[in-house]
Amino acid sequence: MSIKVDVQLDCKGLSCPMPIVRTKKTMDQLEPGQVIEVQATDPGSLADIQGWAKSTGHQYLGTKQEGEVLKHYLRKASESELQERKYPHVVQNEELLKMLDSDEGFLLLDVREPAEYAFGHIPGACSIPFGELEERMNEIPKDQPIYVVCRTGTRSDMAAQQLTKHGFTNVINVVPGMYKWTGPVDQEK
Repeated sequence: MSIKVDVQLDCKGLSCPMPIVRTKKTMDQLEPGQVIEVQATDPGSLADIQGWAKSTGHQYLGTKQEGEVLKHYLRKASESELQERKYPHVVQNEELLKMLDSDEGFLLLDVREPAEYAFGHIPGACSIPFGELEERMNEIPKDQPIYVVCRTGTRSDMAAQQLTKHGFTNVINVVPGMYKWTGPVDQEK
């Protein structure tokens, strides 16, 4: 699994609470959507990083272990991810899960960042990060329904609006998105 990170933070040899203190300080310097890799050797850093991300609203993407080093991946949340959804055509996660078992033809478009997609995505989902959507619209067929998913339903809401603005007529936003997804998940290896 190759993960594009914007910043690597070396916290090897540090114990609680120093990995979190350094992560917070570094995260404050990042732009929304950027991904940080926190390298730590403290086994307790896994629970600490997960808990900190949950309490702050930043997204914990996952952890890889390489020898004694734990590599934690976090994505900085943006203010817009907390904004109210506006796109009127939505489907709940449970309805999408039923559709995956049907023979209905549709495109499932995942607009999260590549690292988010790599750590877990719905099988068969097409990955086009929201920031690349404008330039990659020609890759999306206009002749079938498009279900758009992200982490919380906010980026997918904005993507659905953007697609509709460019002439796509059958676009549905999936809510609440991947953070509450209970169906099958694939990971890149």
